[in-house]
Amino acid sequence: MNAPSKPGSKADRDALRQDMTAAGCTLADIAIELRSRFRMRPREAWRHAHGWTLQETADRITQASTSRPGESVAADASLVGKWEKWPGPSSRRPSLPVLSAMAEAFACGVEDLLDLEDRRALPKSDLRLLINRPPTAGPPSPPTSLVAAQEPTGTDLVRLAADESATWAQWAEASNVGDIALEQLMAETRSLASDYLTSDPVPLFVRTRALRDRVFALLEGHQYPRQSADLYAAAGYLCGLLAWMSSDLGQLRNADTQGRTAWLCAELAGHNELRAWVLSTRSKVAFWDGRHREAINFARHGATYNTTGTVAVLLACQEADAWSELGAQDEALTALAHAQDARAEMTGEDEIGGIFACLPARQENYAAAVQLRVGRPADALRSADSALRLLAVQPVRAYGTEAQIHISQAAAHLAQGEAEGALESLAPVLALPPDHRLEPVTRRLSELCASVGRPYASGTATVGLRQAVEEFCVDSAPRHLALSPGEGSP
Repeated sequence: MNAPSKPGSKADRDALRQDMTAAGCTLADIAIELRSRFRMRPREAWRHAHGWTLQETADRITQASTSRPGESVAADASLVGKWEKWPGPSSRRPSLPVLSAMAEAFACGVEDLLDLEDRRALPKSDLRLLINRPPTAGPPSPPTSLVAAQEPTGTDLVRLAADESATWAQWAEASNVGDIALEQLMAETRSLASDYLTSDPVPLFVRTRALRDRVFALLEGHQYPRQSADLYAAAGYLCGLLAWMSSDLGQLRNADTQGRTAWLCAELAGHNELRAWVLSTRSKVAFWDGRHREAINFARHGATYNTTGTVAVLLACQEADAWSELGAQDEALTALAHAQDARAEMTGEDEIGGIFACLPARQENYAAAVQLRVGRPADALRSADSALRLLAVQPVRAYGTEAQIHISQAAAHLAQGEAEGALESLAPVLALPPDHRLEPVTRRLSELCASVGRPYASGTATVGLRQAVEEFCVDSAPRHLALSPGEGSP
């Protein structure tokens, strides 16, 4: 059974037009009913009253304008759509010659194509011409040419130019967003970045996407340049957050797309702190995608920006992580030392925080993973133990970071032949609810599981460990997302 059509669908419009035509209603009656019933702008209502497509309307407007010397209009479907939506976002104001050609094509008067909102948005010079123009009940007649009226001379010309400048100044002074609204958007962004450390990722993804869409919609409107820069910064952080979430849910290609959009926003905002965080996010995505050299390049690029918070610490940790995967011990340990230096040189706080912050526990987590890969299990165990102590005194305990610390702790025990200690370290990880089992956690657990078969890791404890890890990875957030229906997934 087919779903019912939405109000305002083509089927609804066609049925209404046919019913009203059969009842003897005029085109004007139909246009008025369409406006009232489906909340259409006047010009869109007149088009649907005729039953024309955007392209059909464009062709008729172009043809109608040829009868007016000096007023020819080259219309297309896209322009008609923008003229219809004016003065809304992403629209274009129809000039008086355009309105005249529209009126002739629709067989109505110019005044029928404008409502109060349109008249308030018209330049004063255009509105004055319309007010002084006799109303028409049908197509505008050729003798009432608007072009002649648009060519004043003498003092009228000077006054008209002043009116036009004043109209532009009113537009330039207006803004669709205020400073308080911008503060609220940034506060909501900080809340999302913080909540991600402790919340289920999919519902938070939905919330983040909704806020990003709000910011995008505002950017399509008009605001002061400084407000545009703030909106681009908010959009960049939100796209960066969506990139991070997408990666944690195993959707690396989509994460890359979000990262590229975040970078564009950072560039448009001219925001160095955001640039660095976006490059950190892109380094993270590249790392989990196996593009380790690219991850290093992103991290090093991010480190070139002058920042005040903890992003420089995280970038150095990420560089060390990628070097260790490549087996470059000296480079990895040097990058860890740079992370220590970056923390000592910090001059301010993080703008957003949450996932866009690198607290000491997170830094020690990276150090533990790096030391494991370069063959220093004892150092890795010390870093993991230190990370857990630091995490215990943090106001917010990130379950993803905590899980990875326990995995490093378990791997260090296993590397030293302590399978029982490894199983004990993994107990908090294996107890995570499925929605908190993110891709980095399942990947690192799988790597740990692969090491169980090595000569130093044998016995009944290792068998139980392997089985527990396999069951854990099967029931995880990325797997649930991959198996969920495509429609409605984030």
